[in-house]
Amino acid sequence: MTGVSKKKRLLLQGNEAIAEGALAAGCRFFAGYPITPASEISEVLSARLPQVGGTFIQMEDEISSMGAIIGASIAGVKSMTATSGPGFSLMQENLGFACITEIPCVVVNVMRGGCSTGLPTSPGQGDVMQARWGTHGDHPIIVLAVSTVYDCFDITVHAFNLSEEFRVPVVLLSDEVVSHTRETVTLPQAHKVEIIDRTSPSVPPEWYIPYESNSRGVPDMAAFGEGYRHHVTGLVHDMRGFPTQRPDEIKEFMNRLFHKISNAIKRIQMVKTYMMDDADVAVIAYGSVARSARRAVMDARDRRGVKAGLLQLISLFPFPQHPVEDALRRCRRVLVPEMNMGQIVREVKQVNQWAVRVEKYNRIDGQFITPDEIYSQLIK
Repeated sequence: MTGVSKKKRLLLQGNEAIAEGALAAGCRFFAGYPITPASEISEVLSARLPQVGGTFIQMEDEISSMGAIIGASIAGVKSMTATSGPGFSLMQENLGFACITEIPCVVVNVMRGGCSTGLPTSPGQGDVMQARWGTHGDHPIIVLAVSTVYDCFDITVHAFNLSEEFRVPVVLLSDEVVSHTRETVTLPQAHKVEIIDRTSPSVPPEWYIPYESNSRGVPDMAAFGEGYRHHVTGLVHDMRGFPTQRPDEIKEFMNRLFHKISNAIKRIQMVKTYMMDDADVAVIAYGSVARSARRAVMDARDRRGVKAGLLQLISLFPFPQHPVEDALRRCRRVLVPEMNMGQIVREVKQVNQWAVRVEKYNRIDGQFITPDEIYSQLIK
């Protein structure tokens, strides 16, 4: 926890752990609108942020919430919002604005079942492709998924670090099961939490070029109010931030946006493996379904002698192609269970070069995929 000098064992809900992770990462501004099943994040931060000199604002809707965290980030403050499916839909235009203006921020989407108002109190994983492609046009973005309460803390910190390092919005996907699960966790001491901050200009204000590229493709970022001239627009812009129609400048700008992410794929991608060393049947899962998959893998080995393993995806986009390819290359069969009609399974099939059997198992009825369900698929 922020400001804690020694380790503490705490019984936390997933949403509470996300809030604590944000504080540990240096988040000092939150704007949001209550929505099930994400509301506890707002509730915790409404009390905790003022204690550390931060600001909490309940906005009138999710459109303004996204606009508020963009403004706070431009002013130099690490910022976050949290919502669920309907609110995430409302955020998409401003999320695109953050992408093209390269504004660091973290957007938490605690997924629930169904489209539209759907199933507010039931789990789902139907927002995966929306997280990657929800805002219009070609755009870079990072999408991470949490599976455990400790993940909720740890990966939230990681989300802020990636956002600051690459000047890009990061979408953190949880779901109703993970966010409302309570587990005992031991959080690290504050001084042991890795914190990455955006790179500030090293030149005087009169030399500053706000979107000038460098070896990483990530421009230095000055905060409004520090004397640095900085023009911000949702139009495609040149190095000084002003709109351009020149094809050479447009191409260079768009390529830089994508290359700063693709060139750092090894730094960004995150997976966890469980019993994959000798596995010939693999489960590829994320979020709360990965919890069930881990138990199912253990049962398949203990009860039936099936050499099963789990590849848990934490970074969903950029898609962790190489770890998935490795699992496909070594296994004769791969199962991808999801609480949707099959979104990540499509990505898995796209990188399947070895004619491995890639099977999907889906639930779309608002019910959790249990370990027994995955186990029954593994022993077929």
